[in-house]
Amino acid sequence: MSTVPETGFERRLLPPMMLGAALNPVNSSIISVSLVPIGVAFGAPPAETAWLVSALYLATAIGQPVVGRLIDLFGPRRLFLAGAALTGIAGVAGMLAPSFGVLVASRVLLGFGTCAGYPAAMYLIRSEAQRTGKDSPAGVLTALAITTQTIAVVGPSLGGLLIGIGGWRATLAINIPLALAGLYLGFRRLPTTPVTRRDGLVRELDLPGMGLFAAALVCLLLFLMDPRGGDWWLLAVTVVAAAGFTWRELRTRQPFIDVRLLGGNLPLLATYGRALLSFVVSYAFLYGYTQWMEQGHGLSASEAGLVLLPLFGVGIIASTVTGRSKAVRGKLLVGSLGQVVACALLLFLNDGSPLWTLLAVVIVLGVPQGLNNLALQNSVYHQAHAERMGSSAGLLRTFGYLGAIVASAAGGAFFGQRADSAGLHHLAAFMLVVSVLFLALTVADRSLSRVGRAH
Repeated sequence: MSTVPETGFERRLLPPMMLGAALNPVNSSIISVSLVPIGVAFGAPPAETAWLVSALYLATAIGQPVVGRLIDLFGPRRLFLAGAALTGIAGVAGMLAPSFGVLVASRVLLGFGTCAGYPAAMYLIRSEAQRTGKDSPAGVLTALAITTQTIAVVGPSLGGLLIGIGGWRATLAINIPLALAGLYLGFRRLPTTPVTRRDGLVRELDLPGMGLFAAALVCLLLFLMDPRGGDWWLLAVTVVAAAGFTWRELRTRQPFIDVRLLGGNLPLLATYGRALLSFVVSYAFLYGYTQWMEQGHGLSASEAGLVLLPLFGVGIIASTVTGRSKAVRGKLLVGSLGQVVACALLLFLNDGSPLWTLLAVVIVLGVPQGLNNLALQNSVYHQAHAERMGSSAGLLRTFGYLGAIVASAAGGAFFGQRADSAGLHHLAAFMLVVSVLFLALTVADRSLSRVGRAH
C-alpha cells in the first residue's frame, strides 16, 4: 500500500520530523523545574543556574543556521543522525555530571546535538512540495508548530514527574531514549541524499563566514547574559566580527548567509524580529514564573509543572483550530494582544494568590503560545527562498533563542538570590514592554496580509 496520500506528502517522514524538532524545545523547557533542585544540589543561586538555560541557547543559536546550511547543501539525513548521536552523549554526560561546570558543558553539547531537527523538518516540507509540485498540506506545518513550541510546555510537567521519580538527573537522562528513537527513525525513514559536491567542499561551506558569525554571536550573547558586568569590550568585538562577517558574505561566491538577499527581504527580517520579541516573553514566563511558583509561592517542582500543563492544552487547541488557515496577520495580532494581557495579569500576583489565579494566567498565555509560533513558522516558509530553507529556518531559531537568552538574563537579574514576588513584578513589567513592542511591529507590518494567500 502506498504511503503517499492524495496530497502527495510522504507520511513516513512525519515521525522523524516531529521527534527531531521536539528535542530542543523539550530540553529548553524541562530544565525550568530543575533549576531550583539543581541549585540546591550544587549550592548555586538563580543567577548561576541561569547558565544552564543560556548554555543550551548559546550553542543552539550558533549551531542552527550552520547546521541548516549544511542541510541545504547535503540533505538532512547525515546531519539528523549526527545530531541524534550527540544528543544521546549529552544525556549521559548530564546524568553523570559530578559538578555544576560539567553539567553546563553537557547543556552546550545538548544544544549542538539538537540543532538539526527543526531545519531538517523545514527542508523536508519544502523538498516534498517541490517533488510533488503541490504546496505542503497546512496540517503538516501545523503539526510541526505544535511540536516545536506548544509541546515545549509539556517539559515542566514531564520534568516534575521525572524529578519525583528519579531526581533532577532524570531530566537529563531522558535524552538517552529520545536519541535512540531518533537514530532508529532517522536510519529507517529519512531519504539518503547523494553527496555530489566533494570538490571544493571548504568553499561551499564558507568556513570563514561561519567562524565570524559564531564569534559575533558568542560575544553578543555573553554580554547579554550579564549586561551589568561591565564587559563592554564584548560589544566592540561583536561589532568588529559582524562587520567582518558582512564584508566576507558580500564577496564570497557561496555565502553561509546571503546578507544581500536577506537585506532585500524586509518581511523576513521583520519575522525574525518578531521571533526574538516573542521568545523573550515566552521564556521569561516559562523560567521566571516556574521559579517564582516554587520559591515565591511554595509549590513543589511537580506541582509547578502541573500548573503549567494548561498552557500546553490551550496552545494545542489554538494551533489546531487556526492551523488550516495559512494567513498569519490575524494570528499574530491575537497572539501579541494575548501576551500583553498575560503580562499585565502577572503584576497582580503575590505569595498568597489563590491557585486559580495562577492557572488563569497560564490559560491566557496559552493562546499566544499556540498562535505565535505557528504564524512565525508559516511566515518563514512563505517568505524565505526555497534553496535556503534550512538556513532560513535555522536563523528563525537563532533569533528566537537570542530572545530566550535575553529572557534568561532578565530572570537572573530581577530575581538575584531568590525568585520572590517583587522580582516577579519587575520581570512582568519588562515582559509587558517587550509585548507592546511585539504588538507594534505586527500592526505596522502590512506585508503580513499577503503571507499565505499565494505560494
